[in-house]
Amino acid sequence: MNKFIFLTVFAMSVNVFSQDTIMPLWPKDKIPNHVVSDEKEVHEIKDILRISKVQEPTIEVYLPSKKNATGEAIVIFPGGGYRILAYDWEGTDIAKFLNSKGIAGIVVKYRLPSAISQTKQEDVPLIDAQRALRMVRSKAEDFNIDPNKIGAMGFSAGGHLASTLGTHFNENVYSPIDEADNLSARPDFMVLCYPVITFNETSTHQGSQNNLLTKKPKSGAVERFSNEKQITANTPPTFLLHATDDKSVPVENSLVFYKKLVENNVSASLHIFPKGGHGFGLGLKDNYLRTWPELLFGWMESLD
Repeated sequence: MNKFIFLTVFAMSVNVFSQDTIMPLWPKDKIPNHVVSDEKEVHEIKDILRISKVQEPTIEVYLPSKKNATGEAIVIFPGGGYRILAYDWEGTDIAKFLNSKGIAGIVVKYRLPSAISQTKQEDVPLIDAQRALRMVRSKAEDFNIDPNKIGAMGFSAGGHLASTLGTHFNENVYSPIDEADNLSARPDFMVLCYPVITFNETSTHQGSQNNLLTKKPKSGAVERFSNEKQITANTPPTFLLHATDDKSVPVENSLVFYKKLVENNVSASLHIFPKGGHGFGLGLKDNYLRTWPELLFGWMESLD
């Protein structure tokens, strides 16, 4: 075989079977609510990778080996107060951990609200979240997953976005661009880790609210995005995780969401740890906190 042809075929094979693949959410010229500007995406690596001013949203796909795959997938929304994305800490590290349990992990690099490069900035994260869920569902055969076992997981403000997706999945926030957009954007289950839920004055994370809705929210926006108020009987089953001593996002956010889920007869599991603060991720350095993923996996098995 010609050496050039061999190398080309080999490169294509590596790309097809790679365990982590980055895919754009949208064709470059069809990104909804996008405004051409001088704003540039920023990647900063210190203790973790922080991404801000996202311009081209993507999904990064991590797949377990076919022999280990359960058919389940979780679409992951990293936190960061709608200002940055804690992309590895609450994204790719989580996806790799899920792979160890046979679960596909798909990390969403979603756009963060911007008055410079977007119109209707409060809708933009939800637009990307709906698209991500639909896109993953459309790739179910390629990813070796069950299209009816796709969950949404979010941390902190990413938890707000995941809960927004789970309560606003039928909301028409963008015009369809392809066949994937004809699929349901409803997650089959939600995993909300120390999530921002409400935008009421006593329990909200003010930074997340200001970044998403601005300091002067539009009429009705606070109510619309206080997701405990949007729960119905069709809200997906939910696993909630929080620490009592969280000083950034009060534990009341998870409590009020759980209460409303129960009132609407939605299956829910709530786990509150006495210590852990905010942003503990997998909690691997704490003998107690690090047990939470096993609680999650047990709960996921109960959904069958």
